[in-house]
Amino acid sequence: MIQVGDVVVSWDVLREKFICDLEACKGQCCIEGDAGAPVELDEIEKLEEVLPVIWDDLSPQAREIIEKQGVVYTDIEGDLVTSIVNNKDCVFTCYDEKGCCYCAIEKAYRSGKTNFYKPVSCHLYPIRVGNYGVYKAVNYNRWDICKAAILLGQRENMPVFRFLKEPLVRKFGVEWYDELELVVNELKQQNLL
Repeated sequence: MIQVGDVVVSWDVLREKFICDLEACKGQCCIEGDAGAPVELDEIEKLEEVLPVIWDDLSPQAREIIEKQGVVYTDIEGDLVTSIVNNKDCVFTCYDEKGCCYCAIEKAYRSGKTNFYKPVSCHLYPIRVGNYGVYKAVNYNRWDICKAAILLGQRENMPVFRFLKEPLVRKFGVEWYDELELVVNELKQQNLL
């Protein structure tokens, strides 16, 4: 692990290769797993504000869940996560005619209907950020459904941290990301990466 400011970054984030391949995976990360996506406290209001914009893109089951329990819940580990449908789909998912899953929030953002992209944890995936009091930990989350993304990343020689530059800057700031790049360059010069 390396440290950049108060953030500890795992070697895997620097070494592993990754580029999302939506054509191959069909957005499985939004519909598989045992809980919704992690949500930061200040994102709840943003999720509620975007609801009128995306409401018609959500499934009837998702709308019912949101009306009953809201946009988030606390999972068995005590984490705040997006609500899910049938212990599976995130309530913010929508599908295209090919059965590919998309985030309704991101779809609205890309068409200029909202200034909220989506929860930062979704934007950062496959990176997960853990909070440990005085420091944060940035880790690479391996998941079988992302095999195509790993292969594409290897083919294009794209490290996880570079593929996720935009969400890392969103989470930690430009100065932090620039410092990360400096550390990576130093590690390369020392043949440690």
